[in-house]
Amino acid sequence: MQQAIRFDYDGLTAGVDEAGRGPLAGPVVAAAVILHADAPIEGLADSKKLPEHRRDSLAIEIKQHAVSWSVAWADAAEIDALNILVATMLAMRRAILGLHVTPSAVQVDGNRLPNLAFGDRLLGGEAIVGGDGKIAAISAASIIAKTTRDKIMVGLDQIYPSYEFARHKGYGTRIHRERLRELGPCCEHRQSFAPVRAAS
Repeated sequence: MQQAIRFDYDGLTAGVDEAGRGPLAGPVVAAAVILHADAPIEGLADSKKLPEHRRDSLAIEIKQHAVSWSVAWADAAEIDALNILVATMLAMRRAILGLHVTPSAVQVDGNRLPNLAFGDRLLGGEAIVGGDGKIAAISAASIIAKTTRDKIMVGLDQIYPSYEFARHKGYGTRIHRERLRELGPCCEHRQSFAPVRAAS
């Protein structure tokens, strides 16, 4: 990742977003990004609205030019133990903790905030519905989270090729549901999700 530098600089805001709340398999991934206010990155947008090649190129640019960025996740077992909402908030908190520069506040895509108390410090927070299409730092976090999760799923495809994770990234597509019915779930499937339970 980046060099482990830290400096106190009031006013920095981190954008936070996640990828993978809906899939039947794999982790939910969150990212936190602090952008340079005076060095905008052109083309940032909601990752779901960008073609894959554009997401990949933007992810490289974000990692090279951001003040700080971090990515974290909660795996399928944690999702099953906690539920998807709590696991998503946990992944977001882990991503914020991973930043090498401490922000004074975070802006999170959606309508909920993770726990922003870190020791004796409480970060400011704002939840913004549709924030990944409105706030550059949240868009950047959306792109980092999505590209990271896609790479994780491609890696899982090498371990469990029969499920074709590289093709559908764990989402409940027709081909994925067919493989679930044929093979049953693997340990990367979210056992608490109804379609996975039905195939067990």
